[in-house]
Amino acid sequence: MFIFQPIVDTKTQEIAKYEALIRMRESDGSILSPYLFLEQAKRSNQYIEITKVVIEKTLMSISERNIRCSINLTIEDIESESLQSFLFEYLQNFAQCNKITFELVESEGINNFEDVNAFIQKIKSFGCSIAIDDFGTGYSNFEYLLKLQADTIKIDGSLIKDIDKDQDKYDIVQTIVSFAKIKKLKVIAEFVSSQEIYERIKALDIDKCQGYYFGEPKPFDAIITCHGM
Repeated sequence: MFIFQPIVDTKTQEIAKYEALIRMRESDGSILSPYLFLEQAKRSNQYIEITKVVIEKTLMSISERNIRCSINLTIEDIESESLQSFLFEYLQNFAQCNKITFELVESEGINNFEDVNAFIQKIKSFGCSIAIDDFGTGYSNFEYLLKLQADTIKIDGSLIKDIDKDQDKYDIVQTIVSFAKIKKLKVIAEFVSSQEIYERIKALDIDKCQGYYFGEPKPFDAIITCHGM
């Protein structure tokens, strides 16, 4: 099941782009979490093939609908010669690379920055952008961010979801945003699920928002174009 979640401009609430996501529908109609079926796919050596399908379908959607999209990549994806060959060949023949952002999922950490940076520079040479997903947790830190030469950071939802109630989380997010502005990086807040959270995000001058307040992940034709519109 191939779905999209809108990412909106914080000031205007207009959709700036979408994040492409994949889900699996069970026989009873329930939706299986990607954390479950992707782990199973890794064990059965099908994971890279799933990533290829996501890339192919996302690029088709960009061409057909003239939209901007983000695609998630893990370290495992980046280290796969098969995936790299597939991706680079596809991008070489794609006319709208400037509408693609690759989000680096950092849950597995990075041991070889030299190889990852070579991959990033190759991606950027096609005109694509790079975002660091889930920034603020796990392996993420400011040194890590500088090494990866990203264009955008997505602040982890665990910091955003209580930002209207938790002053410590607000202070952490404020620090991240201040650093990003110094380094001329764009910032996206995930898990924006209420008016109260949105108002805090807007006050921090964060560039873009993503979350159920603006739209849950859905097949493209089912997406409500924007909250309140």
